[in-house]
Amino acid sequence: LKFNMDKDSPLHTANARLVRYADDFVVMARYMGSRIIEWIEKELESNLKLTINRTKTKIVKMKNGEQFNFLGFNFRYVRDRFGRNSQYLNITPSDKAVKRIKGKLKEMTSRSYSAPLSLTVEKVNRITMGWKNYFDYGYPRKVFRNVNYYMLCRFQRYLRNRSQRRSKPLRDGESIYSGLKRYGLIYL
Repeated sequence: LKFNMDKDSPLHTANARLVRYADDFVVMARYMGSRIIEWIEKELESNLKLTINRTKTKIVKMKNGEQFNFLGFNFRYVRDRFGRNSQYLNITPSDKAVKRIKGKLKEMTSRSYSAPLSLTVEKVNRITMGWKNYFDYGYPRKVFRNVNYYMLCRFQRYLRNRSQRRSKPLRDGESIYSGLKRYGLIYL
């Protein structure tokens, strides 16, 4: 959908921009008045023959502290961390995306998963590096640390469950962090 320059267009009236991916889209504008909403609905439903899902559609006023999720990212304004009187747009992986990666890690390090440690590390690396490459935008450092800690806890449990198999993958006095790093585990 292209906002054109006629006088009824949201580009002209509210400096609006449309960001879309497949069938999901976000309209960013300085304000959302009834005239802009009507124009967007008319363009989508009449001209493009698309149906708007009214239950998923909402107007978010980000300057009032509201936030929204789009394509696995969470968008919100936060105060400046240096105490200045300004805000910046904070983009992080959404809670749903974090829950999904933790679920995959749990599945790969569960009690019933009996692959050798080196193979498990390789598979976990493939999953986490793909996730990191997608979400390495904005300010994901805090979320990455959280996922790293969860990954270490899961591997610690995984190794403890393997103790009856007479397996000692870690050297004497070696921490779990450095032992897994020696096995090739890549941290986010």
